[in-house]
Amino acid sequence: MTNPHIAAIAQTLLAARRDRQPADPAQHVDQLQSNDEAYAVQELVRKELAPEQAAVGRHWKSGASSREASLLSSALLDSGVWASAAQASDWPFNLRLIEIEIALKTNRLVSPAEAESLTHEQAHALIGAMAVTIEVVDSRWQQTEQLQPLLKLADLQTHGALVVGNWMPYSAQEAERDWARQRCTVKIGQATAQEFIGTHSMQDPRWLLPFWLRQVTAGGASVPAGTVVTTGSWCGLPAAQPGDLVVASFDGVGMTSVQL
Repeated sequence: MTNPHIAAIAQTLLAARRDRQPADPAQHVDQLQSNDEAYAVQELVRKELAPEQAAVGRHWKSGASSREASLLSSALLDSGVWASAAQASDWPFNLRLIEIEIALKTNRLVSPAEAESLTHEQAHALIGAMAVTIEVVDSRWQQTEQLQPLLKLADLQTHGALVVGNWMPYSAQEAERDWARQRCTVKIGQATAQEFIGTHSMQDPRWLLPFWLRQVTAGGASVPAGTVVTTGSWCGLPAAQPGDLVVASFDGVGMTSVQL
């Protein structure tokens, strides 16, 4: 039997978006029992907000706290994916937490059968380009002790918006990039720029590709060429404020900015 709370939680999240007012998670404590149920909430929200958007999204958020942790992947709303330099001063954020990431773009279609047996090396060959991105992390939930991980997952993994920099072709030379030595910086408003070296949670942003592709194709649909996936934060979750200019830079890859 389908969990009857899935539809109710989706309606709560939709109301929070419509009213621009975070919802109290206490009313939904322990109502979701699995990641699949949280993903079902995501899908109901997507269908309501973007019924014209393809079931296999063009843009995805994926990541995990380590290689041993479970990978979580969410299709993003196209309306919240912007090219750098982005202006977001009118966007109704409740939070403005910042993740700087590397996004990867697929170079051809990937079928469920192919995804099922992909090795890391084979998955790397599917990368057509990469770009620097800034994710503005947001939430439609009040930040209370009742905010459980599955409710965060149901809310698009607390996704607010994604700003994408210029795409750089993924060449044979790029395949040899030493991600353990990769330097990146983030500057938020008037604060001093923060520097990070080799701080990706999975050591290499490409590592998640075969697992992400298997998740996306699990329902039987193929992943189209040109599909984009972000791969996890290099900087933790520093906070920004309204009016801040956020600039992310990765040595040898590029830079991205958003005016909040």
